[in-house]
Amino acid sequence: MNKPLLSTALLWLATACGTPSLPSVEPQPPSEADAGVPGPGEPDSGTPDSGTPGPEAPEKVTVTHAREMRGVWVATISRLDWPPSTTLTPEQGRASLDALVEGLAGMGFNALFFQVRPESDALYASTLEPWSRFLTGTQGTGPGWDPLEYLLHTAHARGLEVHAWVNPYRALASPSVVAAPGHVTKRLPEHAVTYNNAVVMNPGEPAVRRHVLAVVKDVLDHYDVDGLHFDDYFYPYPDASSTPFPDDATYARYQEGGGALDKGDWRRDNVNTLVREVMALIRSEHPSVRFGLSPFGIWKSGEPVPGLDAYSAISCDAVTWMKEGWIDYLAPQLYWRESSRQSYSVLARWWAERPKGGVHLFPGHAVHNLSAQNWPLSELADQVAFTRSLRDRNALGDLHFRARFLLDDVQGVKGLLRDELYARPALPPVLPREGAAVAPPVPFVVQEGHQVHVTNPQPLLARFHLLYRERAPGEWELARVVGGARATFELTPGTWAVSDVGRGGAESQGVRVSVP
Repeated sequence: MNKPLLSTALLWLATACGTPSLPSVEPQPPSEADAGVPGPGEPDSGTPDSGTPGPEAPEKVTVTHAREMRGVWVATISRLDWPPSTTLTPEQGRASLDALVEGLAGMGFNALFFQVRPESDALYASTLEPWSRFLTGTQGTGPGWDPLEYLLHTAHARGLEVHAWVNPYRALASPSVVAAPGHVTKRLPEHAVTYNNAVVMNPGEPAVRRHVLAVVKDVLDHYDVDGLHFDDYFYPYPDASSTPFPDDATYARYQEGGGALDKGDWRRDNVNTLVREVMALIRSEHPSVRFGLSPFGIWKSGEPVPGLDAYSAISCDAVTWMKEGWIDYLAPQLYWRESSRQSYSVLARWWAERPKGGVHLFPGHAVHNLSAQNWPLSELADQVAFTRSLRDRNALGDLHFRARFLLDDVQGVKGLLRDELYARPALPPVLPREGAAVAPPVPFVVQEGHQVHVTNPQPLLARFHLLYRERAPGEWELARVVGGARATFELTPGTWAVSDVGRGGAESQGVRVSVP
């Protein structure tokens, strides 16, 4: 049976004196017994008025801040960003994720795009796909712990979202990889295609699409991720000889069944169908999950700049995804300098002007080129500044490729992010879909001198606790974001407010707290 909510709050109050004086959070997720949901046969006692438990009614205020996606890609393919080794013990693996989260949070990031499926495998516990070889060196051999589960706990406690980055069609990064018995190339061998020194699953086969959908559903059903993210690998990029992708037999069966689309449109429709069906799944079963893709940065060569034609070469029609509302955001990979033929500002403005309704734009930045091409830091700073100039066109943040170059502090990028670009905290924008983001109740706030202890009457509805400082009457500045079932903030003299944010980003009212 569930404890009555008010009794739970008072029980916590009775033990609050034992809370450490330093700011702290408890990253472990609450159990359903404390979630405020009645058990079988138990009457719903209702949610008590939140704010400050006790006889005094809290003063509630409206708090807000300028939202901005500050995301970073964490690549696990070939262990580019994580894990650092295939011989980590569970304790070492958890410690390495703690260090990764702490390092990126310290630079001001608020979202990790963590690659959970680099080659039709899993960096999480799955019955559909084998453990990734990048964890242990052998596909199908588990590491003895669950990296995604632990990352969710440690990142959420630190105030960062976690988005599950899935490569939909790559089967094996090389034909020489030894696939585990349950791998998709063993389940659907007739649909596995070797092309350009890799193995991909044929996007034109309905069985392949059904498998990807099953994987997506499995991840979302079992892990409390904030988002689902696809990268730019749809139909494979052409090889050096521009060898046609060998799907003539699949296309012929489509035509024999009455299909009338030409081959290019048919390929794009195959990809579009997967995107559309993933969004339908999310809308119906996990509406607060953010769904987006990061296509190659040029839609069609010449629109607006010359370059690889993603529309034809890899069957990627990102403009249609935006126009039809099949995604929540687009993160085109704009990996070029402002001075190049593929000017960053020209491309960013072009994408921001496409018909998209409420779809957000989060341009992707080439942090790796600070090393690979010796870009100056000013290039990254100028690009982020230009994105911010497009806020009125729904360009509400940026993604950065990739984590290792940031953690290695290439060209002093840590200081640029920590001290300038992301010096003040911010949360990602609220999900644009109607009904996708629901604000949690106002939090319970208990003040003990210079400390405030925060929990929520419905803990499972609150993703993060936010602390604001009042800089001028009615003018609030976000100071800190933490997660966990409860949090403690250490305050200096002044006027503060605490609010809670739920999945999808909707925010409650704040509770005003004054410290003399």
